[in-house]
Amino acid sequence: MARSPALWLSRLAFLRGLLFILAVVAALVYLGFSREVRLGLDLKGGTQLTLQALPTEEVPEITSEVMQGVEAVIQQRINGLGVAEPLVQISGQDRLFVQLPGVADPDRAIALLGDTAQLEFRKGLVPVSALPRNERGEITAGEDPDALFERVGLTGDLLRNAYPQAPRRGSQSWEVLLEFKPEGAEKFTQLTRELAGTGRPLGIFLDDVLISAPIVGPEFARTGITGGTAVITGNFTVETATDLAVKLKAGALPVPIRVIENRTVGATLGEESVRRSLYAGIGGLVLVFVFMVAYYRLPGLIADLALLIYALCTFALFQLLGVTMTLPGIAGFILSIGMAVDANVLIFERIKEELRAGKSIYKSISEGFNRAFSSILDSNVTTLLVCGVLFWLGMGLVKGFAVTLAIGILVSFFTAITCTRTLLLAAMGIPALRKPEFYGVRMEAAQS
Repeated sequence: MARSPALWLSRLAFLRGLLFILAVVAALVYLGFSREVRLGLDLKGGTQLTLQALPTEEVPEITSEVMQGVEAVIQQRINGLGVAEPLVQISGQDRLFVQLPGVADPDRAIALLGDTAQLEFRKGLVPVSALPRNERGEITAGEDPDALFERVGLTGDLLRNAYPQAPRRGSQSWEVLLEFKPEGAEKFTQLTRELAGTGRPLGIFLDDVLISAPIVGPEFARTGITGGTAVITGNFTVETATDLAVKLKAGALPVPIRVIENRTVGATLGEESVRRSLYAGIGGLVLVFVFMVAYYRLPGLIADLALLIYALCTFALFQLLGVTMTLPGIAGFILSIGMAVDANVLIFERIKEELRAGKSIYKSISEGFNRAFSSILDSNVTTLLVCGVLFWLGMGLVKGFAVTLAIGILVSFFTAITCTRTLLLAAMGIPALRKPEFYGVRMEAAQS
């Protein structure tokens, strides 16, 4: 007997759905597993700091706007340092919580984040030979820098960028290259023109401390130094030059800050935690797989396949979206596996009810998905709302838990509704599998 065109079209649609699922899974797995897993502070180790903003005469009160400015500057400095997946959060009225995974040198982190980094160029009033020197012979501004240097309004606010620059030929010290904004370039040209050939230095101050006092040559007396760039020289190493460039590029802090807590977290505990989490996750998956097959038979086996697809897709999305894995994040991922199974349980119970009512297997599957959809949607939306509240109000590791749980729920919704349904309908194309016994129902009256 010839098969009807409608049956061929139906099978073609199922085949297309199956190929689409396979293509999506393959793409996510390839893109996700080609990247290195990002571990949080509790798994990778690193430095954790608690910073406190301090009021000044200009800023007598630490407001939320001031803290947002502090947070922005600190975040830019950390980004310039190249720390992977840092955490910077405002805590309370005047405190900032900072996590730096992989940073094992807390002193450098404190030096980078703690300085106000207010850069200023000043005009020297006396020759370099008249400037005081410290015990190491380095030029200083003395106890009264205002008597030796004049402020001209050229500060770090007029900088566009700052870069560390490798040592020039014949030198072993790194330098810091500065790029000015148009207004800053004009002031710098005017300042260097006034100082050129006079023997008076161009004072470069960082937080009111003289860090360099170069002499402007007489060749610039007519035009000044043009081009909108300047170079800070000194006994810089690659690290100190990089840190200074990062500070200047990020800008000055609106208020000074101090470190009130400094913790260094080792990675040994993290490795053990990852190992135990993997054991727990694998053990839970195995138990779920066994239960689903034992209780739901063929649909349970298909649900297990969908669950594997879910786990691969979720992990791949974590990698693509740059999610940092923490212990609470792993907990959220494992919890979302339970949510994925819960959706399949609702669907399969509905299918069994339809089969007991005497409907065909194909009709029971369609009705089971349709009737369970509203319950699955309600539960997922409710959990996503909770995730949103946790992310909005939570801090640190709580946010990681909320993110991983939310991603897992969205993927589980896709796998439960799309993958499980497609695989079940594909199984319907095999006549030997059209028996109610394979769906956990023993009814002679059930039609296949």
